[in-house]
Amino acid sequence: MPTEDALQDDLAALLPRLTQALDELETLTRRMHPPLLADLVARTPMDADGLSAALDRVHLGSWPDALISFRDQIVIAGNAILRAWSGFRTAAATGDLAGAYRASREQYRAIEALYPLAGSLPIISRFFQEPDRRDDPAPPETSRHPNPDTGIFHHDNETSMRGGFSVYVPEYLTPDTPAPIVVALHGGAGHGRVFLWNWLREARSRGIILVAPTATGDTWSLREPEIDTAHLSRVLDTVRARWSIDPTKMLLSGMSDGGTFTLLSGLDAESPFTHLAPVAASFHPMLLTMSEPQRIRGLPIYLVHGALDWMFPIRVGRTANETLRMAGADVAFREIADLSHTYPRDENGAILSWLERDRLKLNQLQTGIAL
Repeated sequence: MPTEDALQDDLAALLPRLTQALDELETLTRRMHPPLLADLVARTPMDADGLSAALDRVHLGSWPDALISFRDQIVIAGNAILRAWSGFRTAAATGDLAGAYRASREQYRAIEALYPLAGSLPIISRFFQEPDRRDDPAPPETSRHPNPDTGIFHHDNETSMRGGFSVYVPEYLTPDTPAPIVVALHGGAGHGRVFLWNWLREARSRGIILVAPTATGDTWSLREPEIDTAHLSRVLDTVRARWSIDPTKMLLSGMSDGGTFTLLSGLDAESPFTHLAPVAASFHPMLLTMSEPQRIRGLPIYLVHGALDWMFPIRVGRTANETLRMAGADVAFREIADLSHTYPRDENGAILSWLERDRLKLNQLQTGIAL
């Protein structure tokens, strides 16, 4: 029978493989571009055999009953990673881009399985910090005695459901301190419960409340924006009733259809959001005829578009930048040379730094401090 030391050794051998594999899958997903898919998969240094062998040792070990659920979360994560890698390899061999997108979702199942272990495993805790902050001290380990109003919450948001939302509140936040909020909108046919993980490590690192709604339909109500605008309003009402939100730092962001809806809903005169960050969004200048000039004038917008975007070509992003600037918006435009129609998680930190600097600048102007 394996000893406790043997179990610990097996776990110590597996966990770095898990986090490294997730980093590799993230890089692959971020760089995914249809003409480059086969080459990207071929150049991804995934050691699936080593991961599988290490996972088997942990799975087959003789674990105490009290730690079976702990082991099972790790096994779920490992199996999801292996399915993701298998799916990517098949997609690369067949040229099946839709299959590649399906494979990418498996990595989020792995991440969801691992997060409950962040409070007890330092290596997992570091994984859930921004990459350039992983050598910094971890967030306060209050998750061992968590405030019941912190952590992850899913409101009618199983992946088989539409119209719900998921929330993440950093475990170290106190209820009396207003926190910034990011409302992150998934892309077409996506889901908030999955998209939540694109932003969680930044929210955890920086003390931000994260909300990931799911559209009421298969995608956001682009033709009837009032439908999902009302949905977002209900979500915000629920969140504000339970948690303290900083009204000067309310960011609405989204990917693809979610980015388009960020503009459709966020430019409305009644929108509560102070900042917008659409990513890979569609755009037509007629959109501005639906908006009040006073809403657009001075509105901070962080616009992200990939030069390789095959769904909404880069000229769409450039047109959005020029048109919004001419209308008076305060636009920060990021044209990313190697970005296709994928979500650039590596841009989240810059978006949040922009959010913080922008509010600091506003506060300085209001108080008369020289810039």
